[in-house]
Amino acid sequence: MSTFAPVKEQLDLIIRGTDEVIPIEELEQKLTKSLETDVPLQVKFGCDPSRPDLHIGHGVVLRKLRHFQDLGHEAVLLIGDFTAMIGDPTGRNKTRPQITLAETKENAQSYIDQASIILSNENLTIVYNSDWLGKMDFSEVIKLSSKYTVARMLERDDFTKRYQDGVPISIHEFLYPLAQGYDSVHLKSDVELGGTDQKFNLLVGRDLQKEAGQNPQVIITTPILEGTDGVEKMSKSYDNYIGLTDSPSEIYGRTLSIPDSLIGRYFEFATEISSEKLIAIKDDLEQGVSNPRDLKRELARELVALYHNCDAAITAEKEFDALFIQKDEPDDMPEYTLTESEKLIIVMVKNGMVASNGEGKRMITQGGVRIDKEKVGDIHLVIEPGENVVLKVGKRKFLRIIK
Repeated sequence: MSTFAPVKEQLDLIIRGTDEVIPIEELEQKLTKSLETDVPLQVKFGCDPSRPDLHIGHGVVLRKLRHFQDLGHEAVLLIGDFTAMIGDPTGRNKTRPQITLAETKENAQSYIDQASIILSNENLTIVYNSDWLGKMDFSEVIKLSSKYTVARMLERDDFTKRYQDGVPISIHEFLYPLAQGYDSVHLKSDVELGGTDQKFNLLVGRDLQKEAGQNPQVIITTPILEGTDGVEKMSKSYDNYIGLTDSPSEIYGRTLSIPDSLIGRYFEFATEISSEKLIAIKDDLEQGVSNPRDLKRELARELVALYHNCDAAITAEKEFDALFIQKDEPDDMPEYTLTESEKLIIVMVKNGMVASNGEGKRMITQGGVRIDKEKVGDIHLVIEPGENVVLKVGKRKFLRIIK
């Protein structure tokens, strides 16, 4: 008796929220064989640890990997610590700065910790591609390089554009898709997941598996989620992200800031609502039946419940209403004891209200900092010991300073 669900049932879950399945016929064949032999598929997802901060955009593909786990298949989370040293040129108009192996190792642990919010530990294998790529000698690299032509590499949109514009392309950048593709050969992966921007790299893995006489992997791509600004892709560098480790109130508040045009996409790709409910929401949006504000509130609750729990979603909504509708301050806020004179910006950085002195200065000059509801305009302000005050940074960060 197989431990796997019927193939159609598996396909329904796997296909939802994807951009492409290449080719879907082979995926059905692999699932059928898995069902008949009771052997799980090896589903690979390679992550780049050069940027360790994860957001719900990363969550789209990570949750697809979790779907395979829920169906009983083996998830292989590949930490690209070696390939990160090369630097993924995908979507870049110039050569990406390289980082050290030590830096990738440190970032990788942060990535794993955050990914564990979504992934199960039950059927998960974590591997590092430095374990095999780092052991290849020069003759093996030359042999691998012989498997692909320059013409095929230039089929990649970003390489093509850079070549046509006369922007330099370093030889080592051609090695990135080859190294990533070789990972699939080494792991004998059945399926590989990635964002739409990774399609070329994933197909290289499929080609190299054919060259190695392996049954080639099926490629599944997921959409790149736009950030809360509705313009750029979600990224911490654009400050348009909703982080996997954000507090319930931060997730709730940031979700309400998205443009109306993204409501449907966020419901489809960033939540786990049923297909029936998704269809109903999309119909409401098209016909203008529901108020977009109400749909955003529902979306915000769904996201908080997904990354925290239902109780946290209810609490976050109440806190938001108190702060922005009733204009109150939260009853429960962190406290900081001031024992001597201290610069306001230093207090903000120490308490995690801003990431750096530079961000603190920007927040002040943009009018985003208040003390006891009074806007602060002096970036050099020094807080002296005295009476207690409430510091507010941005829309959702509060600190009670005990003097």
